[in-house]
Amino acid sequence: MSRLLMVTTVAATLRSFLLPYARYFKNSGWQVDAMSSDVSSCEECLRTFDRCRDVAFSRNPWALQNLRPKNFRELSASVRSLVGEGKYDIVHVHTPVASFVTRLALRKLPEESRPKVVYTAHGFHFYAGGNPFKNALFIALERLAGDWTDHTITLNSEDYEAALAHKIAEEDRLSLLPGIGLDFSAYSPEAISVAGKAHPDPGLTTDDELFLMVAEFNPGKRHKDALHALAKAGRKNFHLAFAGTGPLEEEMKQLALSLGVAARVHFLGQRSDVPLLMLSSRATVLPSEREGLNRSVMESLCLGIPVLGADARGIRDLVTSPERGTLFPVGDSAALAAAMILSVDDPCPEKPKPDSAWSIDHLLKEHEKIYGKLLGESLKK
Repeated sequence: MSRLLMVTTVAATLRSFLLPYARYFKNSGWQVDAMSSDVSSCEECLRTFDRCRDVAFSRNPWALQNLRPKNFRELSASVRSLVGEGKYDIVHVHTPVASFVTRLALRKLPEESRPKVVYTAHGFHFYAGGNPFKNALFIALERLAGDWTDHTITLNSEDYEAALAHKIAEEDRLSLLPGIGLDFSAYSPEAISVAGKAHPDPGLTTDDELFLMVAEFNPGKRHKDALHALAKAGRKNFHLAFAGTGPLEEEMKQLALSLGVAARVHFLGQRSDVPLLMLSSRATVLPSEREGLNRSVMESLCLGIPVLGADARGIRDLVTSPERGTLFPVGDSAALAAAMILSVDDPCPEKPKPDSAWSIDHLLKEHEKIYGKLLGESLKK
């Protein structure tokens, strides 16, 4: 029996994205375990994985510098011990902190007992236009960890090219996969029952135009650009809904007040009905300065709803034609306002369609190929 360990910083990543992978490989006869900082408190994870291991990862990429050497050594030793105990054939790491710490810990295992290590980069922390000092630091860390990695998976073309250019991974140890998979049957207009134009706020009328942004409130998502665009559009029937939570939420509420658009901005919090919200919208909006490969954009396009997105990594890979929406320069709220107006006054007559390569079925097969190749290399030793 082959043994697979999936590692993430927090259990939410496992629950939201990786459960289909666990089920698929378990059904194929694998033992599939999970490791994160809080996985034992995730009921879905406990039901899905064979074993769940808690390790004290921190979500903050800068937190490692605040750890005392003794604590860091203990964390690495804990990871190394659990992996050694599990006798895994493959350890697949996701998210920056867990990925770096795990690869650092496993590099000391004897070659004969060291599992093959796969790393999915959900968007490198360095990116074109980023802070030069931070970029240099994260490139150096990725290059270092690349030496401890058997296969790297990137989700967008900029990261793929950067991995080659900065010698993070060699071409035969590098893949470009379009995300981690969508169940198309769950993201289709036919699968979602909508009575008329089911706006999320009962105060809206059928004459109102709703734009939706699905994102955590953090600086990189640039919610402020969407608010400024709403104000600059000058259309009193334009409404903007935010689905998500985060540290900047209150600041964005104050900005909406100062711009005079608070009555037309709807803070919806964390939602379980995002597909319904998308179908109720004229377009989804994403002004982010960078993404890995944004899932909400893919979901919107699967539902036939166009996207108004910043011309940034992980968005431009998806918004590739007029029917899929419009790209605008990062930080250009006037261009976003113009795109909002155009989407109402002169919408594209064709509905966007997803790429078949985004499907979970396709990506499960691609992962199976990668794992199979690595297991074959192990057997040759």
